[in-house]
Amino acid sequence: MGFKYDKHNKYHRFGRSALITAVSLVVFVWVWWIASVIVQRQMDLNTSPLANPADAFAALFDLMRNGDPVEHRSMWSWIWSSLQKFFKGFVLAVVVALPVGLLMGNFKPVREFLTPWVEVLRPIAPIAWAPILVIIFQAANGSIMVVFIGIVFPLLTNVIFGVQKIDQILIDAAKTLGATNLQIFTKVLVPSTIPYLMNGIKIGLGIGWMCIVAAELYNTTLGGIGYYVKFMIDNSSYDYAFAGIIIIAILGLLTTGVAEYVSRRVSKRMGVDV
Repeated sequence: MGFKYDKHNKYHRFGRSALITAVSLVVFVWVWWIASVIVQRQMDLNTSPLANPADAFAALFDLMRNGDPVEHRSMWSWIWSSLQKFFKGFVLAVVVALPVGLLMGNFKPVREFLTPWVEVLRPIAPIAWAPILVIIFQAANGSIMVVFIGIVFPLLTNVIFGVQKIDQILIDAAKTLGATNLQIFTKVLVPSTIPYLMNGIKIGLGIGWMCIVAAELYNTTLGGIGYYVKFMIDNSSYDYAFAGIIIIAILGLLTTGVAEYVSRRVSKRMGVDV
C-alpha cells in the first residue's frame, strides 16, 4: 500500500507541475500579445516592432521550411554558425577553469595571488567585452572569447567551492593509506569537485548564450543567430527577428536542460548534494 501511495503522489505532483507550467505559458503568450498591440498603437505603426505571437511562430515555421526572407539562408546555417563558436568558448572555459580552480582551492598561496584578478574581472559584464574582443581577435575568435569569459567564472568559483567542501577525513584517510600528494590530487580532489563543476556548467551555459548573441551583434562577417536577429530588425522583418529570439530561447533551454540532467546524475552517483 505504501508503494502505491508514493507512486500516486508522484503522478499527482507531476500532473500539478505540468498544469502550472501550461497555464504559465498561456498567460505569458497572452501578455506578449497584449504588449504587442499596445506598442503598435502607441507607435502608430502598421507593423509592431514587438511582433505578436501568431506572426512570430508563423515566421519561425516559414524560416524552418524556406530560410530567411532576405538572403534565403537556412535556419540551420544560422544556428550552426553560433553553435560552433559557443562550443569552442565552452570547451576553452572548462580547460582553463578546472585546473585553475583546483589549484586555487587546494593551495592557499595560489588562491591569495589569483583571487584579486578574479574579483576585479568577474563583476564586469561579458557583454561589455564584446566590441573590444571582436576587434582584437576578429569576428569568430572574438565571439569565442566573449563566451569564454561568460562561462569561465561560474565554472571557476564552483570548482574552488567544491575543493573547499571536501571532507578533510577523506584526505587524511588517503594519506594514512600511503597516497602521495599527486594521488590525493588526482584521486580525491578531482573526482570530488566534478559535481560542483557540473553545477557551474549549468549556470555558465545560460550565460554563454547571452554572450554569443551579444558578440554576434558586432559580427558583420560570419553570421550566427544573434546577427540574424539584428539583420532581420535592420530589414524591418520583426516577426522573423522574433522567430530568431524564440530559437535562442529553445537552444538555451535545451543546453541548460541537458546540463541539469547530467549534473543531477553525476551528483547522485557521487553522493554529493549541490
